[in-house]
Amino acid sequence: MDLTALWESIELTLYNVLHRPGLSDLADILLVAVIIYELLMLTRDTRGSAVLKGLLLLLVVVGISNLFGLTALNWLLMAVINNGPLVLVILFQPEIRKALEQIGRGARLEKTNREDTDESGRIIDEIIKCATNLSRRHVGALIVFEQKTGLKDIIDNGIAIDAQISSGLLENIFEPNTPLHDGAVVIRGPRVMSAACILSLTEASGISHDLGTRHRAALGVSETTDAVVLIVSEETGIISVARGGKLNRHLDAKSLRTVLEGIYTRQRNQGLFTAVKSLLAPGSRKEATKK
Repeated sequence: MDLTALWESIELTLYNVLHRPGLSDLADILLVAVIIYELLMLTRDTRGSAVLKGLLLLLVVVGISNLFGLTALNWLLMAVINNGPLVLVILFQPEIRKALEQIGRGARLEKTNREDTDESGRIIDEIIKCATNLSRRHVGALIVFEQKTGLKDIIDNGIAIDAQISSGLLENIFEPNTPLHDGAVVIRGPRVMSAACILSLTEASGISHDLGTRHRAALGVSETTDAVVLIVSEETGIISVARGGKLNRHLDAKSLRTVLEGIYTRQRNQGLFTAVKSLLAPGSRKEATKK
């Protein structure tokens, strides 16, 4: 069945629900809702969740264009949708495989515990202490803070840590000539999830020649996700933060605290409505690249 036939089936289902709902219709709606919920749970810790949201939004636009008789727009969108699944399967083969494995095992993704205000303050202090110590000693570091876009695929390619955040732990990880010092550390909420993670480098042009592999890797992950990335330069000791494909350099302890407070004081317990609202709202793009 192609997507055109699928869309016609969805329209027929909506018509039946609105004009002659019955017990079977209610059961049908409930089953579809459960499937969609489980699909969201399976993909929420991967970058595939953003693609799923984009696909759902595209289907909504198709429905609106069909409702208002926008023939040309509807034809264009349906052409994209009909060829979209093949592209998605190729691009997100790892995420699809993992989702199917989780369905087979009946596994559920573990919910991350939300830290309280005191714990947030402790974490911020520990990260600032780590960054300033590494900067003073000119020890390179790359720390990725997961936000709404899940980084499970990146976490899985590193060495599992799953430990409480502390300055001593992070400094030890990035200590030169130790097994984990190469690659990035991924932090999810109050936990260090993984170390020695491999990040894709940015493909953007016009990057300063002063920026090394760490900075290019940080920009790369910040371009494809909403992650915030902390970088300490091994050559200069400069502390930088990458977010939204932009790089802020020459941060001191005060400015770094502002960035971290923005991460750890943000409300994390969001319902579906709040999450969609946040997704559609224009993000902050105030970070400017400093030479």
